[in-house]
Amino acid sequence: MVKVEKNRKPKALVLLSGGLDSMLAARLMLDQNVEVEAVHFKTPFSGQGEAFVEKFCEDTGIKLHKALLGKEFLETVAAPRHGYGSQMNPCIDCRILEFKKAKKVAEKVKADFIVTGEVLDERPFSQKKDMMLHIEREAGLEGKVLRPLSAKLLPETEPEKNGFVDRERLHAINGRRRTPQMTLAKELGIVEYPNPAGGCLLTEPRFADRLREHLGNEKRLTMLDAELLKVGRHFRIGDIKVIVGRNEKENERLSFLAGRNKNLSTMEVKDYMGPVTVLIGETDAETMGKAAAITVRYSDAPKNALVALRFDGANRHTNLEASAISDDELKKLSI
Repeated sequence: MVKVEKNRKPKALVLLSGGLDSMLAARLMLDQNVEVEAVHFKTPFSGQGEAFVEKFCEDTGIKLHKALLGKEFLETVAAPRHGYGSQMNPCIDCRILEFKKAKKVAEKVKADFIVTGEVLDERPFSQKKDMMLHIEREAGLEGKVLRPLSAKLLPETEPEKNGFVDRERLHAINGRRRTPQMTLAKELGIVEYPNPAGGCLLTEPRFADRLREHLGNEKRLTMLDAELLKVGRHFRIGDIKVIVGRNEKENERLSFLAGRNKNLSTMEVKDYMGPVTVLIGETDAETMGKAAAITVRYSDAPKNALVALRFDGANRHTNLEASAISDDELKKLSI
């Protein structure tokens, strides 16, 4: 953070998630004659908030910075120091990482303080008062993070003490009810915002189960792993992961990823419409046979006949035949 020069408006860097709360926080700063720039963090498991962020910044004239949290974020997901929330969401460690990155952006753009849309007690894991203050300390931002929606319920921050903002014009919203934010949005003329969903795949039970299984077997999480976890039906045959596309879009995505990674092999039925199947790792005859049976099961081929398939790997290409796997066996292999 920097010292405000005479005759210069104070500047805030707002963390814009794409949700209503962060939009409100940004507008409240603009209404207090604070210069605002914004940063939007995207992760491999983010929702679809980016479009709302871009539209909001365009409408309000806010300069937007985008940042991808990649390898460092995935390491955090795999082994969070503060543990997980309700599923596989490491919200505390994720927030600390975002704040550390935001601090660097703030220094670069010469922002005087950081603003978030956090609401006290809205999220039980990361938005309790003590934890919110712990997070900013861990990130080296103690006293420099303003939360306009709940500021009157929290200790006075440096931007308030320095007169950059008027504390009396800030708010005392708390809890999970969205009515106060929706009322405030109406007052401020904000009409376009997403429904109040979490937006992070890590909070979804089905996806969290898939990620747990992956980490339990693979002991690591890469960008490729993250992409593959979001696509298809997943099966495990011994040490091999098998992913079967569910539709044309997923088939295209799996083919693209396999084309860029030599550790991925593909399998498809020859004479019928069917999925693209990806196999991860070194395969033997038994694994290929089971993967082929799964592939036939999800194709348009007859389920009681031998069907021709093609296998394409980094160092071998072969043809094989299989009939559809039984539902009982399929269930045993399903993740």
